[in-house]
Amino acid sequence: MAFTTGRDSGDVVSEINITPLVDVMLVLMVVFILTAPLLNNAVRINLPKTATTTPATQAKSVTVSVDGENRIYIDKREVSLGALEGELRTLVGSDPDLALSLQADQGVPYRSVAQVIAHIQRSGVSKLSVLTEPAG
Repeated sequence: MAFTTGRDSGDVVSEINITPLVDVMLVLMVVFILTAPLLNNAVRINLPKTATTTPATQAKSVTVSVDGENRIYIDKREVSLGALEGELRTLVGSDPDLALSLQADQGVPYRSVAQVIAHIQRSGVSKLSVLTEPAG
């Protein structure tokens, strides 16, 4: 909307009135606040309690560990990062359903753990679990 000033008839002042914009944004914010809790579509059920059992087939699990000094171990045997993929390919060749567990010290940089995971993925391991310590 253009307004003219009383000083000079040739000057045009162009300003945006943001009051309607603020009103619309506040209404949208209230609508989102009210509808957000309704978007949770989780089904609440009480699961039955049973005695713990062991799985029917107990497959041998291999553990890959990364310690605080970025040393990599396969079942307590130290290997280099370059040799990790070849070692794991050998293990997968002898057991295609190899279950692998990865544990890393919490002080190890993410980059090192990501490199180990990339080598594990390229080696053909299809079952990977990451071991952590329970909170608390």
